Amino acid sequence: MQMRTPLFAASLCVLTLATSLAVVVSGCRSLPPSKDASLFTPEEARGALVYKAKCGKCHRPNDTRPLNGPGLQALTKVKAMPSGAPPTDERLAQVIISGRSMMPGTQLTDSQMSDLLAYLHTL
Repeated sequence: MQMRTPLFAASLCVLTLATSLAVVVSGCRSLPPSKDASLFTPEEARGALVYKAKCGKCHRPNDTRPLNGPGLQALTKVKAMPSGAPPTDERLAQVIISGRSMMPGTQLTDSQMSDLLAYLHTL
């Protein structure tokens, strides 16, 4: 009976892992790809620089995997941000300026914010 306990525990572990993987894979959906940087407008290119300087150390731009904050691929193309709020420019600007949860607020000029929002739409 003692030999069956480790075998049972290992089998249960494998079954749980397989079930979890199946749930994750079935819940995956492909997101639209980010716009190629060679096609950026001047505003989007400036926004990419703002992103790199102000956001890039915490957020991956072309991936949904978290870094220090959530990845932002297709942020403006989904129905809701990780917070559950819709990704409108107004809401994005509010979160960027005021911060949220562990994210500190970031002060930007109006021009930087406009450029950054244009770039976020390319993700």
